[in-house]
Amino acid sequence: MDDTVFALSSGPGRAGIAVIRISGPRAADALTALGSAGLPPSRKAVVRRLTDPHTSEQLDHALVLWLPGPGTVTGEDMAELHVHGSTAVVAGVLDALSTLARFRLAESGEFTRRAFANGRMDLTQVEGLADLIDAETAGQRRLALAQAEGGLTARCADWKAQLVKALALIEAEIDFSDEELPEGLSDQAVSMISRVHGEMMQILASASAGEVMRDGVQVAILGPPNVGKSSLMNRLARREAAIVSDISGTTRDIIEVRLDLAGIPVVLADTAGLRDTDDPVEREGIARAKSKAAAADIALWVCDLSNAQDPVWPEGLETARRLVIGNKADIAGERDGQPCDLRLSATTGEGLDALEAWLADAARDLAGGSGGSAVVGRARQAAALGEAADALQRGLDEARQEAGSEAALVSEELRMALRALGRLVGTVDVEDVLDVIFRDFCIGK
Repeated sequence: MDDTVFALSSGPGRAGIAVIRISGPRAADALTALGSAGLPPSRKAVVRRLTDPHTSEQLDHALVLWLPGPGTVTGEDMAELHVHGSTAVVAGVLDALSTLARFRLAESGEFTRRAFANGRMDLTQVEGLADLIDAETAGQRRLALAQAEGGLTARCADWKAQLVKALALIEAEIDFSDEELPEGLSDQAVSMISRVHGEMMQILASASAGEVMRDGVQVAILGPPNVGKSSLMNRLARREAAIVSDISGTTRDIIEVRLDLAGIPVVLADTAGLRDTDDPVEREGIARAKSKAAAADIALWVCDLSNAQDPVWPEGLETARRLVIGNKADIAGERDGQPCDLRLSATTGEGLDALEAWLADAARDLAGGSGGSAVVGRARQAAALGEAADALQRGLDEARQEAGSEAALVSEELRMALRALGRLVGTVDVEDVLDVIFRDFCIGK
């Protein structure tokens, strides 16, 4: 943290404007070293000529901002250089900065990590920001923004305040049992604990929906060989994502594409045709197909309407949501005795709109609990919040025993709940997860 770090924050490649961020105790030195006019006014954009501090060679005309800490995103002194976005200009400015004493290129996520270390963000906001950077759909953007803007943070702060007050009431009865205290202190504490526990359980109920929105609805396309699974995948993807052939067993491995359906991410998986075979490679593909189906949120079973054989789900292949699709409607015509939920043609596109509408409805239903401002979007968050809720439930069970409760046990459960909340927002026991979280951040963020 003693070093001053810098990085290109606007992404690599040719662009009209490139933004270079600088953060650390010597951020002001960068501006004075690269320009001869001294520091610009605080938080006002000015145009300055940038020059190499050693050769005095002109590097660019840039828009320069000076942002003194601690009221910055990192909590440190910061500067921004908005330069022309050519490779030569960006490389020249970065090279000039690297020659300054105690300056170095920022690591992935280092600006955000400094913001976390300086108390400008908590861990749920950091994770929300990471998800916002990776957001591909409108639904993912809304969920990530809710976290990045502190929706869960604010709720945790309220829970902490209520639990600390409840703990004070219980410990007052322990420490001053011989004194004349107001009646009903323990009842007030139990009421607070019960209210907080109920709110936690309500948010935990949305955890699976939040994870679905973040990771995508998993859809497996299944069926026998040569029924048009790969053709259907290509139709839904609007591109040739999978090889289509009349030869049976063309698809050996799982092929995945991501779609945006009504703002919800959907991951389609084309799988190997399910049949009995002696080919060891095809058998492995079939095993992977069954494994994918077992883990999927939705399974689409594709059958051939031009074939008189009825579609039959394999034994042991159960999913909560499934749809039987009759493909090749363009050559089959209207046939009796061919049970399916939806008829379509992957060749002509007939029935494709109906399938996309069904998938969008199912995806909305699976991600339906992720629209609130305080949403759990990661397994880590759900685990920490679950630990807090479990501790509160144990405390309530102890407090409600007819034979009388042991107040010390109740207070200990409250401490465990508060510690779990600390892990959730990143105030305790988080060093082991920080590297994992920041590893996937962009350089310059």
